[in-house]
Amino acid sequence: MDLVLTVIAPPGSGLLDRAVLDAVRGAMRGIGALAGAPLWLKPGEAADIPFAEAAPEAAEAAARAALGDAPFDLVAQAAEGRRKRLLVADMDSTIVVGETLDELADQAGLKERIAAITARAMNGELDFAAALRERVAMLEGLPVRALAAVQERLAFMPGAATLVATMRAHGAYAALVSGGFRFFTRHVASALGFDLDEGNELETDGAVLTGRVVEPILDKGAKLATLRRLAAARGLPLAATLAVGDGANDLPMLQAAGLGIAFRAKPSVAAAARVRITHGDLTALLWAQGYTEAELVGRS
Repeated sequence: MDLVLTVIAPPGSGLLDRAVLDAVRGAMRGIGALAGAPLWLKPGEAADIPFAEAAPEAAEAAARAALGDAPFDLVAQAAEGRRKRLLVADMDSTIVVGETLDELADQAGLKERIAAITARAMNGELDFAAALRERVAMLEGLPVRALAAVQERLAFMPGAATLVATMRAHGAYAALVSGGFRFFTRHVASALGFDLDEGNELETDGAVLTGRVVEPILDKGAKLATLRRLAAARGLPLAATLAVGDGANDLPMLQAAGLGIAFRAKPSVAAAARVRITHGDLTALLWAQGYTEAELVGRS
């Protein structure tokens, strides 16, 4: 069968069992699909159901209707070529927990005010570059040492290290491309083993932030351009790429990638993305590519 539906449960929940898979297969058959025997990727957490004679969107919709509000993520796609050879990942609220700019704002006593702007920008309600300039301007005079204080508290999203290590171990190139700041992307990329990191630069006078971002700003267009540039440099079609992010500035690259995943995304992004991971951690991106538990490197 040339298509596959991956059913993913929250890590450690044990919610995925044969009864759930049988219900999904029954729903798929109800729309005329041929649904094959399930293949476990990780018992209790992730399984593939090969299928044919139904569009991926239709199979996924039928499965979702059968599952109701149960916390399962679903990814339907072509079986061939599902393992991607280029990963382009957003950083804030994707590879790391939370928004680094909001945490910098906390150092200045402005977290609530700046986080409100961040939320609107990430949901696509504000122009990203203008909103970034506005928020950074509020941080004028913040000591440079505040950057290190935020970096020390950074937490990686569950599954981030495993995602990067596993894909690289199987020959993929991994890039961290953020609308956030290079001070943090350098640290995260080094800690997790990304091959490349790109981000915006905060202007300082050596002691404090000036309240300005070094132009040009890395925005949604730059993220999309980076995806295309890295794919072309490696002789890869976009079909061989995986992009992941949560905000509106990620959406163009999510829509261009062979597998674009909105990860715990803002409402407008989740609504526009073809694939959404809402309940799983970042290992869900590996299950979606057909990796088995035995192939994972350093699960975290």
